[in-house]
Amino acid sequence: MDFQQGLIATIHDYGLGKLDLPDFRRQLSQRPTSLLIPCLMEEFSRPALGLIREVLSELSGLEELVIALSADNSDDVAAAEAFFSDMPFPVRVHWTNGPAVAESLQSLQTLGLNVTGPPGKGWAVWQGLGVACRNAEIVGLFDADIRTFSPAYPQRMLRPLLDPSLGVAYVKAFYSRLSLETQTLHGRATRLFVGPLLTSLEQIFGPMPYLRYLQSFRYPLAGEFAFTRDLAMNLRIPSDWGLEIGLLSEVYRHVAPRRIAQVDLGLFDHKHKTLGNAPSEGLQRMAGEIFATVLRGLMEHEGRMLSADQIPTLEVLFRRVGEDRVQQFGLDSTINRLPYNRHSEELAVQSFATLLRPKVEELMVAPVAHQLPSWSRLLCCTERLQADLTEAGQQRNTIAAPNRTPRTHYRRPLKACPPRRPAAAA
Repeated sequence: MDFQQGLIATIHDYGLGKLDLPDFRRQLSQRPTSLLIPCLMEEFSRPALGLIREVLSELSGLEELVIALSADNSDDVAAAEAFFSDMPFPVRVHWTNGPAVAESLQSLQTLGLNVTGPPGKGWAVWQGLGVACRNAEIVGLFDADIRTFSPAYPQRMLRPLLDPSLGVAYVKAFYSRLSLETQTLHGRATRLFVGPLLTSLEQIFGPMPYLRYLQSFRYPLAGEFAFTRDLAMNLRIPSDWGLEIGLLSEVYRHVAPRRIAQVDLGLFDHKHKTLGNAPSEGLQRMAGEIFATVLRGLMEHEGRMLSADQIPTLEVLFRRVGEDRVQQFGLDSTINRLPYNRHSEELAVQSFATLLRPKVEELMVAPVAHQLPSWSRLLCCTERLQADLTEAGQQRNTIAAPNRTPRTHYRRPLKACPPRRPAAAA
C-alpha cells in the first residue's frame, strides 16, 4: 500500500472497506448512469457472469445495463434476456452481430463510412456506447469474465464521476492480477511488454509528455473504465487489441490529466491468454497490435517515429529492461510466497522482443489504423443512427424494471458462483 500521487490522480485502496450502498444508490438515482458489458454468448455458461449479475442486482438506481452481445442466433439472445430478466433496472441486450444491425451499419457505406467491423471487443464497445449514451450522463464498462467482481468495483469506478464537483471525466481501473487457483502473477502483456516498452522508448526519445502520461497508469491495459457522456461520444474506438491503449490516446487528446483518475480495485482475476506459438496468436498478437498503437500515438501526439537505425537500440533496450523486470517480479513473488516461473517469464520477454522489428516495418508501410469513428462524428451525418442502431439490436422490447426499489431476492446463477473475496489489502 502507498499514498503516492503523480500526473494522474490515484484513488488507493486503503483496505478499510468503507462502502455505502444506500448512498451509492442515491447518487445513481441523481445522475443517470449506465453500465456496459461487452459479452460473448459463451460467458453465460461460466460462473463469472452470474457473480456480476448478483452484485449488480443491488444497484437499484442504475439507469440501464447494456449487454453488447455477440450471438449466433435469436434463441441465444432470448436466453441472455432471460438471464437478466429480474434485475431492478432496465436491461437492454444489444445483438451486435444480428442481421438487423448488420443491415443498419452497411447502409452507412453510402456515406463513405465503414463501421462494419472487424468483430471483437472494440466493435462491441463502440456499438454499446452508442446505445448507452442515449440516456446516460455516465457510462461504466466492465468485462463479462471477471471472477472477483465485488460491490467495490462499480462503487469505486463510478463515484469519482457521480459528483460533478470533483471535475473527473475519465476513470480507469488498476489492480493486482493474481490467479485464484494458483496465486501466480498474471498480466504478462502489461508487466513484461508494455512496461519495458515504454521505459525503452523513453530512453530513446527522452522525456515526452505522451510517454509520461502512459507511464502514469499503473495498469494501462485494464479493460475496466468509465467516462462522462461528453467524452464517450467524442472518442474514436480502436477495433483491435490496441483498444485499451488506443482509448488512452484518445482520452489524452480530449481531456486534461487533472480530469483523469485511476482507481485501485484490489485483487482481480479473469480469463488468461496463452503466449501463443506464433506472432499471430495469443499474447504475441496482442503485444504486436499494442506496440503499433503506442507508436501511432507517438506519431499523433509527439510527431515522432522510430527510424530504421533506432530499431536495434530498441531491441537491445527492451530485452535488458524486460530481464530486469523479470528479476523484480521474481523477488516480489518470493517475498509474498507466490509461485514464480522465471524461465517462462524470460521466454515471454524474448518472444515479445522478436515482434518489435517486423511491427515497425509493417507500420512504415501502413501507418493508419482502422478506427471506428466517434459517435459525435457519425451523428453529424445521420442524427437518427443511435436510435436506429438501438432498435436494430433488439430481439424484442427492452427488459423493463418493474420498479426502482431494491430487490430482496434474485435468481441464482446458471452455475455456482465462487465465494466473494474478502476486502483486499492494498
